[in-house]
Amino acid sequence: MPPAPASQAPDSELDGLDPQAEAPIVGSEIVVTATRQRGALDVEQPPVLELDAADIAALGAGSIDDLLQAIEPATGSARGRGGGGRPIFLVNGVRIGSFREFRSYPPEAIEKVEVFPEEVAQRFGYSPDRRVVNFILKNNFSSREVELEYGQPGIGGTSQSEQEFSLLTISDGARINLNLEFEDTSLLTEAERDLTQAGGSLSDVASDPDPLEFRSLIADSAGVEASANYAKAFIDSGSSISLNLTGAYNESRSLSGLDSVLLTDPAGNNAFRTFGAGDPLERNLASNSIASSGSYNRPLGEGWNLTATFDASRAYSRTRIDRRADTAALEAQALAGTLAIDGALPALGDAGVDTARSTLWGASTLATITGSPLYLPGGEVAATFDLGYDWDRIISSDTRSAQDSRLTRGDVSAGVNLVVPLTSRREGFADAIGSISLTGQAGINELSDFGTLTDWSLGLNWQPFDNLNLSATRIWREVAPGLNALGDPQVVDFNVPVFDFATGESVLATVVTGGNPALAAETQADWKFSANWELPFVDDTRLQLDYAVNRSNDVTASAPGLSPAFEAAFPDRVTRNDAGQLIELDRRPITLFATRSKVLSFGINTSGRIGAEPEAPEAPEAPAGRGGRGGRGAGAASPTGGSATVTMDREGMEAMRVRFCATPAGETPDLAGLPEALLERLRGADGTIPPERIAQLRERFCGADGEPGAESGGERMEAIRAALCTDPPKLEGLPEPMLARLRKEAGEIDPERLAQVRAQLCSAGVAAGEGGAEAQPARGGRRGGRGGGFRGMMGGGENPDTRPRYFLSLTHNFAIENEVVVAADGPVLDQRDGFVLGGGGVPVYSARLEGGLFWQGYGMRVSGSYVGPSELRGDGLAGSSDLFFGDLATFDLRLFADLGEVTGAESGVLDGLRVSLAIDNIFDTRREVVDANGVTPLAYDPLRIDPTGRYIGIDIRKLF
Repeated sequence: MPPAPASQAPDSELDGLDPQAEAPIVGSEIVVTATRQRGALDVEQPPVLELDAADIAALGAGSIDDLLQAIEPATGSARGRGGGGRPIFLVNGVRIGSFREFRSYPPEAIEKVEVFPEEVAQRFGYSPDRRVVNFILKNNFSSREVELEYGQPGIGGTSQSEQEFSLLTISDGARINLNLEFEDTSLLTEAERDLTQAGGSLSDVASDPDPLEFRSLIADSAGVEASANYAKAFIDSGSSISLNLTGAYNESRSLSGLDSVLLTDPAGNNAFRTFGAGDPLERNLASNSIASSGSYNRPLGEGWNLTATFDASRAYSRTRIDRRADTAALEAQALAGTLAIDGALPALGDAGVDTARSTLWGASTLATITGSPLYLPGGEVAATFDLGYDWDRIISSDTRSAQDSRLTRGDVSAGVNLVVPLTSRREGFADAIGSISLTGQAGINELSDFGTLTDWSLGLNWQPFDNLNLSATRIWREVAPGLNALGDPQVVDFNVPVFDFATGESVLATVVTGGNPALAAETQADWKFSANWELPFVDDTRLQLDYAVNRSNDVTASAPGLSPAFEAAFPDRVTRNDAGQLIELDRRPITLFATRSKVLSFGINTSGRIGAEPEAPEAPEAPAGRGGRGGRGAGAASPTGGSATVTMDREGMEAMRVRFCATPAGETPDLAGLPEALLERLRGADGTIPPERIAQLRERFCGADGEPGAESGGERMEAIRAALCTDPPKLEGLPEPMLARLRKEAGEIDPERLAQVRAQLCSAGVAAGEGGAEAQPARGGRRGGRGGGFRGMMGGGENPDTRPRYFLSLTHNFAIENEVVVAADGPVLDQRDGFVLGGGGVPVYSARLEGGLFWQGYGMRVSGSYVGPSELRGDGLAGSSDLFFGDLATFDLRLFADLGEVTGAESGVLDGLRVSLAIDNIFDTRREVVDANGVTPLAYDPLRIDPTGRYIGIDIRKLF
């Protein structure tokens, strides 16, 4: 329930805690509170990226997935190993069982997003190969969402639609979310892009169909997914749980052309003829899955915490592949002269269907205990102990194989991570050289199919200045190949266009994919060096620099493509006929002897507002309260005994404390730079600041001994806020008078009283001179952050900041070294120089751009991607050709309008309604690939590589 206005506030049962202020008020004290946001991480490494609610609204994201895509340049791993999959996700600073638990939340439910470097992953029981993304949710939020999306390429041919319905409620420590989503994509064939056929030409017989109509570029697919999520914080014990259940069904249909045979008559005439007209070779895929995950978190006392998660799933897929007809008899008739080439050829009968099935079972658990085992002069030693068990089983069958495949893996893991502070600017220990900490991690995995694997890492983190952080990390790991890479069923695709480097021509070949049970465990030895600098000359701007050196042995290469280097190293994977023409390519995973790489990446993130900052409104004088005290609002102050709260960040608080404590008692410290709200409340009736108030504030900062670091009221309040504003609240250690007033007569904690206190202490947007924040769930308009409304994001003050908001994120990646060692005796392939073990070039340089502008309900976001040129060398023999891949720059544009914000509607149809226009690849650019003669091979036709090009979509989203 919302607190009563200050002028009408009833007598509070929580004496000493003002319902409308941010901090306890005692006598005539001025309480200055330095806060760390509820749910925010307190770690040595600064964040790579931070987004508040206004930043998130400016992105115009319609879902968590869309939000992650917008910040992908910052969330991808800089360790140099391709990102390592999705980042590790936290909710309110707590590890969760699965991304599914909150992926369907609307972005408006998020108060803040923090992205941390890979080293922070060790704090949560993971290896340092993925970045950490922490989502801080709003305390109170409620929404029902309907989203409709439709899009298609600018040149047509196919379309995609999506419908999503969801419900979310966050209130009183509980979260309930239901979501239902439908997707559908229509078929796109080569004929609709007017492509030229690879591998030969049709005869002149008019009855022959065009095979381009029976080869798909985009499959016809449809899917549905439903999920339910529940989370609850239990106030009495301080524990919390979360649960997820998700089910999905998908199906797709793709075409591989028509059955065909090259017939030769006695006269030597050849004709590429088709049979079975109207009955193309199809591949039909149907899959269903069900998954559940959850987490349990609770304090263990004395600063220790337990988090346990589980994730279990079952996924089944069935692939039906039409068989080729046996054309040997027809070829014999043609050679015998009994089958006329120019006559009507008999239609082929149904040759049957091959079926590949796979069922994948998975279950994983991970328990971590975190806390501080001891305190050093530089601060607390942070420890994380983890214990986990993963169980996976894959069962696959194929009608072309006489024996089914069944692989099972059990993986028991254990590890420990320690962060040891050596010096500390915060603690004042050897702070002249900055804050230095040492991180050590060791882990062991016992796999049922690969035996014992180990890993360890050692890192040094140095913060010489508040705005600069430097780190170096050494990582050594043994990694087993995934169960899918080992045991996926064999799948055969017919009539796949493949460029044959040996002949310089594009052919239609059979391509085999699936698992390889002969893969070996990989050994990784990496160095990673990072610098994170918050620029002092540009507000809200951060520069991130990473340099990674990777060395690996027995590397699993998934789905390799055809290249001269690949064929020379693995000749048994390439099948040719007697004439040397490519017939079949086996792209199942392989094991490489070693790989070496060096990657340099740097990125810059900046955000802010355009124009001069508006003047803050004057705080109104609050009426007198009971007991002769001053007004109960947070802006109330009286020269003769009022009270006030001024909120500052940790850095500002520490700087002010050092300044006051360094000034001898009785002297006035330098007051320049102090918040104006604090200065106003320190002044007396004549406008001057009485010495006794300076002395009083100094004692609050420095204690009786005058040393910074003595406990002050601000520190006590910070500890109280940290305990109450976490999810779930940690009530142990709170002052007994506060606990007594939170309890009912029977002694149990009163949820209403606790919710009231949490609402006033933990709500975003409460600042110096403001009144209390509302305690009810945000429901749109000016009250809350629903629908991306700018005024809602600013907390609904009397003088909202309406300046345009901008953001920019730009990342660059340079491949300084990229080498592959195929076998123990070589060769060593320099992929940067075109000796590529695959079907495409390896660019040296790539970049990503995200930028946008948001103003009073209107928004624009631009996403850019650039990939530099590359080369793939042929084998140098007659007929062979090099390939040259041109650079490619694409830009995506998203325009959106929050109609409720634009029109000022706080109810009705327009409230919470957003309309978005998305144009991907706005300039319709495609990569150009040419051979040594400047000719584009048919297999690399730009419309075959990228059949979509410019994509135009419209999205209508309504939050209730």
